[in-house]
Amino acid sequence: MGLAPRRFAAAVLEVQVMRTDGSEPVCMGVAVSGTPSVQHLERDAEGSLDAALALAATLHTPGQRERYRRLLEGAIEQADRAVAAAEQERAALQEHEFAAGEERLLAARRGARSTLARAHAARAEDALHGAGQLSLSAQRAPTREACDDGWQRVEEIVTGAEASARAAAISAAELEAGSPRSKIARAARAAAHKAEGAARAARRIVEERNHAYTFHTDSGFSFGEGWYVAAAAVLAGTAIQVEPGKAGTAPAEAFLRDAGLSDHLQAYRPRPRAVKQTTEIVARAFRADPSTAQRRLRAAFLGDVPIPESVTGWVDRRLAGARAGAPRRRKVLLWIREGLHHPHRNTRLAELLELTDLVQHTGLVPVLTGDALPGGQTPEGAVDMTLFWKDPTFRQLDMRRAQLQFFEHLKRAHGLVGQLGVTTAGMDGPALMGLPTMYLTDATNVRMRAWVGAVPGYQEVVRERGYIERVRRVLSGWAAAS
Repeated sequence: MGLAPRRFAAAVLEVQVMRTDGSEPVCMGVAVSGTPSVQHLERDAEGSLDAALALAATLHTPGQRERYRRLLEGAIEQADRAVAAAEQERAALQEHEFAAGEERLLAARRGARSTLARAHAARAEDALHGAGQLSLSAQRAPTREACDDGWQRVEEIVTGAEASARAAAISAAELEAGSPRSKIARAARAAAHKAEGAARAARRIVEERNHAYTFHTDSGFSFGEGWYVAAAAVLAGTAIQVEPGKAGTAPAEAFLRDAGLSDHLQAYRPRPRAVKQTTEIVARAFRADPSTAQRRLRAAFLGDVPIPESVTGWVDRRLAGARAGAPRRRKVLLWIREGLHHPHRNTRLAELLELTDLVQHTGLVPVLTGDALPGGQTPEGAVDMTLFWKDPTFRQLDMRRAQLQFFEHLKRAHGLVGQLGVTTAGMDGPALMGLPTMYLTDATNVRMRAWVGAVPGYQEVVRERGYIERVRRVLSGWAAAS
């Protein structure tokens, strides 16, 4: 006996399918029309969700979170299909079969809605995790473009969390409308609350995004990075926040205010941009107009007041007592780096001695500066001004400007023509003020390479065959310059 056309579209046969692995048979709904039944879709959705939740304790292991997300998406897709199929099948029921058929469909629909509420809650919480992780990566991005791109992806993830929260709330509301005190309705409402909380927390991540760059004042950070941050504010108007509660906090704030950057200061808060972005910001300004950029920085960092006698006198006395010939002989700074961060970049004593000899052979006076001299013995003919920045003269409230004035006085009054050394941020303040600079590195420095060809006189010297000869040629040029 044939089925009526409307009944044929909704008819379902339940068949026993034996698993090939010998486990218990599974009852699968197979629609006569070839489409899965509502009950089949609802059970598959619940099974995918259960499989996903079973992975919750192992999400930290490689590949598990991706699998978790795929299972959640599968559960949501199957549950959505179950809800839609229930509506279609309900519309196809004949009047005489409506009561029994509707109860079956409503039960499947309630199950699908329950799965939707819980799956969307899990997806919202996963989105919160993803937004948090990605925001950290965006903050550490080396360029502004990469940072902005990362935060755009964070926004997309947060939007997804909010969509899941709304979907969970819709499913919970429907279950409560049918049976507000039922266990399934209470569970769905709890899931909806979790989804809403996760979505709100994810949105706060975006709202807390901090566009400022941090002027670090902790001794564990490079002192020289402050030049990048301040220069970016002078040249591009970037916002700055000063690390609070440190010994260097007050001098940093004084330097920034003296540089005319008071309007760029903001209260300290989490999630700032990465300081490493500021070198590219500075490079862009120099590439656009190098003379104007350098003039603006000199005006901001050095001001228009004479260099105080406390600084000039300290330098003059140190040179007068040195065995380096006439104080006005042309000089080159040889920088020494000795730090715990990236120790492989520290100054090599043998190379330092070789460079010292090279400087002297080109008719220049080597002036050692930066960290303590390796070995403790000043090479013959060199001037030792290492650790000058620890002298009380350069540790006052105006310490930032005073240290730049140290280099400026050497340049104006004592024939300083350039500086040379391993990659160290201490060199970059004088470089921005116009002192010709060569920095040595084992491989191209991605961050500082941006200044090469942009900041006048700024050169990178990679330690490869013939690099010492290249240094010699540049030193000879410095010695011959008028």
